[in-house]
Amino acid sequence: MRIDIVARPASQEDPNEDYAAVVLADGGVAVVLDGVTPPADGDTGCAHDVPWFTARLGGALVELAGSRREWDLAACLSEAITRTAAAHGPGCDLSHKRTPQATAALLRWDEERVEHLVLSDAAILLGGKDGTITPVLDTRLTVLRLRPDLRALRERVKALAPGTAESEAAVHAYVGAVTALRNAEGGFFTVAADPDVAGRAVTGLTPRADVTDAAALTDGATRWTEVFGLGDFPALLSLVREEGLNTLLAQVRASEHADPEGEEFPRGKRHDDVAGVYVEL
Repeated sequence: MRIDIVARPASQEDPNEDYAAVVLADGGVAVVLDGVTPPADGDTGCAHDVPWFTARLGGALVELAGSRREWDLAACLSEAITRTAAAHGPGCDLSHKRTPQATAALLRWDEERVEHLVLSDAAILLGGKDGTITPVLDTRLTVLRLRPDLRALRERVKALAPGTAESEAAVHAYVGAVTALRNAEGGFFTVAADPDVAGRAVTGLTPRADVTDAAALTDGATRWTEVFGLGDFPALLSLVREEGLNTLLAQVRASEHADPEGEEFPRGKRHDDVAGVYVEL
């Protein structure tokens, strides 16, 4: 078995809000979390930062998914959310829309099957013995971004000169519109403090005999495909398979540096944290 794992911050000056872990026991478990960066004003209603949250949640997921094989991954995620919520203090407002939260991609395998779970804009890529590569995606956020009202707000942001009062107001309006759809019916879902959100995840299982390898990636890694268009998802998994996650990261960073202001490839951040796990079964 071959394992490749990476977790890097967007810059050396900032903490890494992503999380990646692999445990090999009675098969294996891979956990990848992408902590959601708080708003510029830092208002999350919580005394804890995002790295605290992803470390707590990730540790609980590794333990539960590895030891409770009779539970499916959604049940493991639900319990991990409950445990992490209980670790907050009385001064933390867990009902706040921007309470610390994350996207998630989980893999678990044994001799019989490979299980997967994806919530929000993380991704899992499954390599098949027949040569196919299957992306597992939660497309709700992507679909919402195509809504006419959100698209109009986004276009207004792009049309205004950065740093102006008008631009800041437009950004505020867009961020507010997206935030209102977070963990709401008709919107999109992330892992925060509500254990019921685990039931919103994209889940499934594949016979182990049909899977050659798999990758779990945050959207900082899938920028290679989704933002910079360096290749489709099968090409991304082929790159990781042949050259490793560090090569994928290097190519993403090179593309970010080549377009620092996002003029050719618009994106919310110049650089993003990156986390990923590759497993050759």
